[in-house]
Amino acid sequence: MTERTLVLLKPDSIQRRLAGRIISRFEDKGLNLVAMKMMRVTPELAKRHYAEHAAKAWYPSLEGFITSGPIVAMLIEGPEAIRVIREMVGATNGRDAAAGTIRGTFGSSRQLNLVHASDGPVAAKREADIFFRPEEINGFEPTLRPWVAANDEV
Repeated sequence: MTERTLVLLKPDSIQRRLAGRIISRFEDKGLNLVAMKMMRVTPELAKRHYAEHAAKAWYPSLEGFITSGPIVAMLIEGPEAIRVIREMVGATNGRDAAAGTIRGTFGSSRQLNLVHASDGPVAAKREADIFFRPEEINGFEPTLRPWVAANDEV
């Protein structure tokens, strides 16, 4: 089943100049980027995105981190994209993330964890609507799609 999900390359990804390498992993997997922009997360946007955490004691440090520098926001789609991307990203703590995952390769922190990926279809839709207007989404059929997955898999 083709799904669409939100992925954020957090400020540490940008500061460490890892954006291209991380994006390449998603493209190499055969996933399709349908929207992308570099932006700054405002405190208001952070509160919308992290609404379920806003009342927690540790939220101010999370907001401080996500607003500390530019991010790259992306919508990525493909067969089972939500699960596939979360597995590619790896465990939240880079020290615990499996070798070969994005956090396992580039991360060594729980808080500076490089990437956000939506955790399910409801969150993916809610988060996509926070970061992208409909006219910013450019869905298309990649010409290489028949070589990435069989017709009955998409």
